[in-house]
Amino acid sequence: MATTDGLVRPRLALNTFGIAFGTAGIAGTWTAAAAELHAPDWVAEVLWAVAAVVWVVTIVRYLRRPGGLAAVRADLRHPVFGPFAALVPAVASLLSAHLASWLPTVGAVGVWAAAVVSTAFGAWFVASLVTVPREPGTLHGGYLLPTVAASLLTAQAFGVIGETTLATGYFAVGVLFWVLIGAVLLGRLSTGPALPAPLFPTLAILSAPPAVAGNAWWTITGGQPSVVHTVLVGTMVAFLLPHVFLVRRYLRTGFAVGFWAMTFTAAASATYGVRALTAAGYGTTGVVLAWVAVALATALVGVIAVRSIGLLRQR
Repeated sequence: MATTDGLVRPRLALNTFGIAFGTAGIAGTWTAAAAELHAPDWVAEVLWAVAAVVWVVTIVRYLRRPGGLAAVRADLRHPVFGPFAALVPAVASLLSAHLASWLPTVGAVGVWAAAVVSTAFGAWFVASLVTVPREPGTLHGGYLLPTVAASLLTAQAFGVIGETTLATGYFAVGVLFWVLIGAVLLGRLSTGPALPAPLFPTLAILSAPPAVAGNAWWTITGGQPSVVHTVLVGTMVAFLLPHVFLVRRYLRTGFAVGFWAMTFTAAASATYGVRALTAAGYGTTGVVLAWVAVALATALVGVIAVRSIGLLRQR
């Protein structure tokens, strides 16, 4: 907390950008549903608009908080919240890629700008990771964001604007860091210490890479069937199933803004599920299952959004 002009202003944590990230994710789900399931286009467009507004407002609020650049630098170096800074260019990448369908030049410029920022932050993060020792208790699923999520989302965005060679390169980088950092996180989680309650929802981020990689590869290849999709769909299901046994733990965890960490994983998985199910040729069964995936992801994001509004009113 800090006091300015007689008012007490709370410091806005970097994980607050997860709200825009999750909203953009579910917008992408409805965009896929419009393309594959003939869902109404306006639902996706409204969600994209909400994501853009939330992203801008969060940036403005974050930069207006006390402390100036010194506080921003401290946040970037924070062992718990620092990795969430990757969400700022990640959301920009998603928004720009969608904008490219309406304004190709403007969207492409946004994709390139987001890629530059995302790549620079990812490189700095890796350099910090290998030179500044961290306590195991500070590691969490968010450590996948600056390298894995950032690279795969950049690959997807480059795929949208037709830069397939760059997209493939970023895809490879994302998969590489998924293996490297994912192994470190699995070791940390299995040997302890236990995740504190506010960080427990970040477990969902561990299950995001297969779906994010699948969506990126789908965009790069134009949805062509391949063994890559078979591998990624199977991996996605394997990574999602453990959460069935964690539902009670999630429900017992006190609600906080950190629950938005679950939303993008749900949305990306639903998006990839819609694409995989409709491409597999399962007919009506595939369509029904795809709609179930959309409904579940939308319900999760909706519940977390409503709970967040309630949390804001309490404050």
